[in-house]
Amino acid sequence: MTKSISLCMIVKNEEQVLSRCLESVKDVVNEIIIVDTGSTDTTLDIARNYTDKIYSFEWVNDFSAARNESIKYANSDYILVLDADEQLEAGADFQKDLEKNRDYYLLRIRNEISWDRNFTFAAIRLFKNHISLKYENRLHEHLNIINGTANYTMGESNQLIHHVGYTDDKMLEKDKHKRNLPLMELEVAENPTAYNLYNMGKTYFAIQEYGKAVEYFRKAYPLSKDRIFLPELLTKLAYALAEMKRLEDALSVLTDGVMMFPKETEMIYILGMIYQKAGYYQDAEACFRKCIELGDQGSLITEGSGGYMAHMRLSELYEETGRLEDSYKEVVCVLKLKKNFAPALQQILKLALKLNMCSEEIQAGIQQNYTIGSVEDLQQLLDIMYGARNPILDYYLTTYKITVQSNVLATSKIYDKKYKEARLLWNEIVDKENENGQDLLLLAFILRDDSNLADIQRLLNLSNREKVTLEKIITGTIGKCSLSSRLEEMLLEVCRHMIILQEFEHFQLLIEKIMIIKEETRLKICKLLSDYGFDELSIDMLISMFKNQPNNAVLVQLLGDLCYRNEYFEDAQLFYTKLLRLDSQYSSYERGYQLYERLGDYKNASIMKREIGRIFPLANWARENS
Repeated sequence: MTKSISLCMIVKNEEQVLSRCLESVKDVVNEIIIVDTGSTDTTLDIARNYTDKIYSFEWVNDFSAARNESIKYANSDYILVLDADEQLEAGADFQKDLEKNRDYYLLRIRNEISWDRNFTFAAIRLFKNHISLKYENRLHEHLNIINGTANYTMGESNQLIHHVGYTDDKMLEKDKHKRNLPLMELEVAENPTAYNLYNMGKTYFAIQEYGKAVEYFRKAYPLSKDRIFLPELLTKLAYALAEMKRLEDALSVLTDGVMMFPKETEMIYILGMIYQKAGYYQDAEACFRKCIELGDQGSLITEGSGGYMAHMRLSELYEETGRLEDSYKEVVCVLKLKKNFAPALQQILKLALKLNMCSEEIQAGIQQNYTIGSVEDLQQLLDIMYGARNPILDYYLTTYKITVQSNVLATSKIYDKKYKEARLLWNEIVDKENENGQDLLLLAFILRDDSNLADIQRLLNLSNREKVTLEKIITGTIGKCSLSSRLEEMLLEVCRHMIILQEFEHFQLLIEKIMIIKEETRLKICKLLSDYGFDELSIDMLISMFKNQPNNAVLVQLLGDLCYRNEYFEDAQLFYTKLLRLDSQYSSYERGYQLYERLGDYKNASIMKREIGRIFPLANWARENS
């Protein structure tokens, strides 16, 4: 027997989204009831196109009061609740679900977020009319399904609700949470239930007050043992702790959480992120591999955490640990699973440069892994190339005959090594953009031309002292001068692009001048060289530094990593052994274990593993089979 359904909504100033919502549901429900809480735009005019059951309700800072006002007008067997920025999936039909005659139904709600991703969770949006179900809570309102007098039955619907509100600007979302904070505080003070404490924590989490979020999540936890939101509570608690730099506490929460909920992919994904942040690389890798094995599943599903985003995290992890070829393979997997995913495109272009691919190889990589099927696809590619200052930007502008702003064209010529052409173009541009100050700085060093120094000073907001220092370095008249941290960072960025462009003569001249002013910058230059595969040059420089700084842990670690990567295993063992004495943090032990394993020295590898398990109990891999 067909069951009737009433759509009950509360609205205020929803002219941008209401029509789309009502179009999606008009043929699914038997009546539409709109309760307006004070619209001043065309919301009511739009609503009248779909229903005459429109009522006004004075806003009293209580969402449950407004919800209950809307459902009191319902005449159907069941009530469906939607927000104006939601819509039903095409072809929705609840009748098959309602054959089970449950009191209420969980529906999946898919929330669109940035980069064309989404996260999905379940909530009660469909329930029987006339059985005393009503809403509670001023904020984060919910049905009173848990009480001592009724034993309501639950069903699960296969219908999907799409929510687009999360694509709004993040600052607007943050402001909304701040506005709602007093309502949440009042609700918690009057009724400190597990759900309210949890939502109080979520509110503070959303406005990035992580200390207060942790406080409320901890209060909610002992009351939430059998609640559906417990996995999300634990995940957000750990994330908040990690943001407070309390990484060990965060790992402790989630390692226990994963034991309780072994199939919550999002929880394992966040655990992997925190492991990586803490330098527990083997455990981080294992977490992301587990996510791929599980796929997207759990009470809270963020699209890709069990697929392309886990591959993305593996790519970033391998890049961080110097495994550039493995990193490249993983990001290729991302683009196979998520077509034209912008962060993956950024990553593949960055890795191509670190792997010293020539322009033809980079072009081939893009053709194999990126589909230009529309103007939007091409625009995204060009935007990312421009943002990364990729050397093949000029090739794509020329190939596709793209007309761009003069500053973009001039910039593309710099990174295509057409320096004189770039200078001519820049000289024709009167109003130069702030975003191009670093580009002009690079061009000045390559051409040894300080004629644009006044523009560079203005665009980069340099002090007169910084300008004088730059002038001396560019012209080669180094005298007594100082190098500010900000200017050092800018010059290291110039060095990075010189390495990419293989302008080694200019690079050598620049680093010599930098190091005359600031000797300690040498180590950063060595790291830069190693990032782009110039290991031998980096090793030579580091060895000369090691003689004078044998107890510099950062230097010793970098030397050990370079020796390991280049299979100078005896030297790597020497440096890693010394590193353990200088810096006994977890990552030093993991390096030592990996070296023994690579050497086939299983006896010492086993000893090291047991030592890691003893000293670092959160290193899950070291506890396995030990």
